[in-house]
Amino acid sequence: MTPHSESAVLARIEGALERAAAVLSRFTPGAVDVQYKAGHDPVTEADRALDDALRTVLLREGEGWLSEETADDLTRLNKPAAWVVDPLDGTKEFVQGIPEWCVSIAWVQNGEALAGGILNPATGETFLGSRSNGVKRNGKPVQVSPRRELPGALVLGSRSEFKRGEWKQFQDGSLVLRPVGSVAYKLALVAAGLADATWTLVPKHEWDIAAGTALVQAAGGVVRNLDGSPVAFNCRKPWLPGLIAAGPHLYPEISRLLNIPSAAVIAAQ
Repeated sequence: MTPHSESAVLARIEGALERAAAVLSRFTPGAVDVQYKAGHDPVTEADRALDDALRTVLLREGEGWLSEETADDLTRLNKPAAWVVDPLDGTKEFVQGIPEWCVSIAWVQNGEALAGGILNPATGETFLGSRSNGVKRNGKPVQVSPRRELPGALVLGSRSEFKRGEWKQFQDGSLVLRPVGSVAYKLALVAAGLADATWTLVPKHEWDIAAGTALVQAAGGVVRNLDGSPVAFNCRKPWLPGLIAAGPHLYPEISRLLNIPSAAVIAAQ
């Protein structure tokens, strides 16, 4: 994708996020009706309204579509490019009125997330970026953290994983740990250098992380699967075995902490 075409894609993403903000203005976080899907995942009318609006604004002839709130159509696998979208990432937080939810949009070509946009209306933050254009937070250029030492680093973890006790192994005081809801929002904060790293200990769907991956990589960071392998998108089974996102200097230390094979670490550098 050329810089010119990336700029065109970013303009489409920006327009879609503006449309999403308009849709969300009809809802009050913390005061919405909620239903539950299989697996006890919450879903609201806002999720569905956003999905319809984003699909209408973004999708064009010849493009694929993968969204948490749309039945998966595997014809996307035959498309040269696809949108990977989570209309509302962090629905649990949205329902509870915790400002850790967002709209997540990624543009994917040949398995790579090349451009992305993330909107958190509750905090007034918009993150937008691509490989050739870099990343901006609320219109100002940002980059991943230049931090080189893991001790003292601010690491964002899953609020759910914290509640289940899965982060106790990291609570020895060497890291500054902060639980946050939406994984897309965590990735956006890492891309903007507002946190040093994040990782997940359980599998995630593509729509959870595609836009955030695009932003972290565009801002100069590293994103890998939890086993150290490269992330890939628009796959037949759209899930990944957990992930790590950080600035390039911290990734090797995080890999050692999480016992990732050294060969995978070298490949990521």
